[in-house]
Amino acid sequence: MEQRDGYGGYGRYGGQGRQPGGWAPAGRTAAPPYGRPSADRERTRRHGCVTVLMAPFVAAARFQRPGRADRLADPAMSRAQVARTGIGLGATAWLFYAYTLRQGAKDVIDDKLTEMLLAAAVLMVVGPLAVGAFVVAARPPLRGRYRRRLPGPLTAFGVLFGAAALLAFAFRRDLHDRLFGGIGDVGFLLSLLIGLTSLFLLPFVLASSVLCVHHSFRTADVHEVLPPLLSPVVVVAMSVLQAVDGPPVNAPQSVWLLFLAGAPLSVTALSVWELHRLRTRYGITLRGALGR
Repeated sequence: MEQRDGYGGYGRYGGQGRQPGGWAPAGRTAAPPYGRPSADRERTRRHGCVTVLMAPFVAAARFQRPGRADRLADPAMSRAQVARTGIGLGATAWLFYAYTLRQGAKDVIDDKLTEMLLAAAVLMVVGPLAVGAFVVAARPPLRGRYRRRLPGPLTAFGVLFGAAALLAFAFRRDLHDRLFGGIGDVGFLLSLLIGLTSLFLLPFVLASSVLCVHHSFRTADVHEVLPPLLSPVVVVAMSVLQAVDGPPVNAPQSVWLLFLAGAPLSVTALSVWELHRLRTRYGITLRGALGR
């Protein structure tokens, strides 16, 4: 027979209910057996490990994603960008699966990482020039409005540049010995701290390099027309670098040329479609953005 227990619930046997850890008053959770952590504690520990491992990627996304509150975010354009990236990754995976490597796997990975960093470097040169020209070309009062929106792109530029410089310094052991060699244990601790920091900086810089190309260094914070204008420039520059470097696999020349042409053509077509959608669906044009 069920009775009203003293804890505001219903239980059997005078207010006692079967709980996962044994018999306990209904409405209360029994304490875990001695020496065994509770399920909540284990779950928290697992989540804590995932949080630590994901911290560089979360930080990179926070710095590189556009953050302007009134920015136009079109779901169809976002899906098209994700689809294009997925097709590009699929084509790259098929190329490496179908043909043998021309060099070792480590060399291929190093080349791909270098390409990502070069893409970020191209954007770090082209991006400020394009944004500066856009702001200067805009008429008042739009010029002042765009100038106030510059902290977003400047933050993305500065964070990536600073993190890459610090990471490069962390990998230079000769500089550590030259700077910290004469201060004994303090120098050793500083060198150790820089080495531990590099464990965070390496995935952070790699993730930021990918995201800065995808989001065009947060230039959408200034205006929505800037990312589709900048993306083809970066991809064309990367295709030229890949053509000079040569194919990483033993593919026929026709396949390699098709692969090289696919990226700039698809990105350019997507950018044209984005500009067309901004104009026809939202009335946003480059001329209107400049106030002309």
